[in-house]
Order: sequence, then C-alpha cells, then structure tokens
Amino acid sequence: CERTGERKGRMPVTSWAKYLAEGPDPAVVASYGYPKKYLVGGNWKCNGTKESVAKLVKTLNAAGPIPPWVEAVCCVPAIHIGEVLKTLRSDVAVGAQDCSATGYGAFTGELAPAMLKDFGVSWVILGHSERRTNQKESSDLVCVKTKNAIDAGLSVMVCVGETLEEREAGKIADVVLDDHLGALKGKFTDAEWEKIAIAYEPVWAIGTGKTASPEMAQEVHAMIRKWLVDNVSPAVAAKTRIQYGGSMKGANAKDLLAQPDIDGGLIGGASLKAEFITGICANAAEPK
Repeated sequence: CERTGERKGRMPVTSWAKYLAEGPDPAVVASYGYPKKYLVGGNWKCNGTKESVAKLVKTLNAAGPIPPWVEAVCCVPAIHIGEVLKTLRSDVAVGAQDCSATGYGAFTGELAPAMLKDFGVSWVILGHSERRTNQKESSDLVCVKTKNAIDAGLSVMVCVGETLEEREAGKIADVVLDDHLGALKGKFTDAEWEKIAIAYEPVWAIGTGKTASPEMAQEVHAMIRKWLVDNVSPAVAAKTRIQYGGSMKGANAKDLLAQPDIDGGLIGGASLKAEFITGICANAAEPK
C-alpha cells in the first residue's frame, strides 16, 4: 500500500466551521437506503486466563438482550479465540486483535488472516495505537494488513487517532487524516470499503480515564466523514461506521452515541464486564 498521488488540501477553518454547524449532508445520509447498525467492538487486549475468560463469557451470556440495531463484536487474544467461538452467545461475533501482512508459509509467529477466517473469526482490529507505538507499525503496513484481511474475507476496524502532544500542537488533521487515513487513499474499491470501519481513538483517552467530550469526539468524527466524502466517495462516507475508541463506558455511552457521526465504539476496559452489553450496547438508541 505505497502512497501515490497528491492529497487534497484540508478545508480552511471557516469551511470546517460551516460543515460542522450544518452537520451531515441530508442527501448523503439518504443514500444509505437503510439505518446503519451501531458497531460496538470489545477489545480484550492481552487479558484473560482460561478460568477468567470462561467466567467473562458466562457473564456476557447472561447480560441481557442486545438491541437489533447494534452489531456487537468481542476481539479476544488469539489463544482464546477457539474457546470463545464455541461458548460465547451467538449474537456477539468474535474478532481478532491483529493479523499478519502475509499469508500461509514460512512466517514464524505470524497469524494469517486466512487462518482467522477459516477458524470462524469475522472481524479484526488493525492499526491500534498500542501496536503503532509498541510495535512501530506504520500506516502503510496497516494498509497492507487491511487489504490482506479483506481479501481473506474478514471485516476490519482500522484505528486512527492522535496523542495528547499532537492534539495540543494542532496536528489532529495531520495525523488522523493525512497519515493514518491517507495511507488508505486509493487502495480500496467501494465494495471493499463496506468491509472497513474506522475507529477513532484519541490516544490520550485510552486507559487513562480521560474521555473527549461528546462534542470533541463529534468534531473529529465529522472530519473523518468529510475526508471520506472528499477522498473516497459520498456513498462510502455515508455507509462507513466510525467508532469512538476513547474510554467509552456505561456512564458516557448514551451521550457519545447520540452524536450524528459516532456510529459505535471500540471498548477497552468496559468490554471485560457485563457493562459492555448492559451499559453500552443497551444504551444505543434506535436509529431514526
């Protein structure tokens, strides 16, 4: 996924203000033809023993109904995927937290996306900030992994987001739009984009207990939506689900999910509790 061509310049501040004030283009929204389902993904990260995972699955299975307008996914550590697939309730899909940029073959330690698909996995998280930071994964590598995952039949939650230092330096657009999303530009067909969700995770709000206000989150989500309009297509922009991934929990889920460009969440700590269903999935109001 090497980058080619020139990127369009970002909108001037006055244009952003106008766009944000007006909200999504009704013609674009009407092009859905149907209400989008919220996408609520749980990222269990590197947590869980055999005993604790069995207990968590039992808790989630007994946590009550998930509204039909919510698509729920638990992305679990690879070693637990098999058992969770067998025991987790059928209305919660099972996803992985990463996959390789390669296929089958002499790639010791890697996990090919085709293996995940063959096992029954339907989603994979790619480009999470912890991997971008700890494993030094580049946006171009995330693009390659995304293409391989889609080719294998998986759907992908592609993570984007800025650090506190980047936010304070006014570089949100540079990082989120130009780098993280810029690597995807021109690499996927509209049909392939239907297999991609964008998870906006302000890095400064992950695992810190800090959360962007609903208005702060909505502003960046609207920027992402507008980038999709300008760089992919209005139809893709309308259909793509943009999740919020900055410490969403039961206490703030309702207000965050009420924002017009927030289509779900990528949940960390709260996904290890019944709250994932009772406080987040159940708090997603029916789309109009």
